[in-house]
Amino acid sequence: MVRCGGHSAPVALEHALLVSLSERPAAGLELARRFDRSIGFFWSATHQQIYRVLRRMEQDGWVTARVVEQSGRPEKREYSVTDAGRTALADWIATTTPRPAFRSEIAVKLRGASYGDRAALLADVAELLADHRTRLAHYESLAARDYPEPDRLDGADLDTYLVLRGGILQETFWIAWLTEYLDAHRTKDTA
Repeated sequence: MVRCGGHSAPVALEHALLVSLSERPAAGLELARRFDRSIGFFWSATHQQIYRVLRRMEQDGWVTARVVEQSGRPEKREYSVTDAGRTALADWIATTTPRPAFRSEIAVKLRGASYGDRAALLADVAELLADHRTRLAHYESLAARDYPEPDRLDGADLDTYLVLRGGILQETFWIAWLTEYLDAHRTKDTA
């Protein structure tokens, strides 16, 4: 937790929004959609949470909003990062990242499978595996489309690509692990 202009707040959402707005100013809806397509892959937030945090960040002076007229539609508020927001983001980036332990609900279920309905768990694992394969395919298509020559990247483009690579590697891990679990139990069930 950090103090956000006098409010205790989860670190990641405020700072994830600051990163996204540093890349490009946006209206709340556009930011929420962008969040769903990019940062949302590794930090989730509802549209309501994003709007609530944006209002608080504006009150705290981390972002400012300007009214943008739209033809045939209601005006919108486009947010951009202030100097105070850039300082808060830079300060946060410079802090030591907590070293969390591996926490996974599915890991606990896998460990306890002998004490419950293994067939239901195996079906759940198969669904999770399919989700991870879908996500991996999406990440790989983004990498191929947006970063065909990763060796030529630098600055913000290199940072964004390397986070995408982290997502690819994470999905690869989940696919390998869940596949190993399913295969081990299929082997036992057919023996």
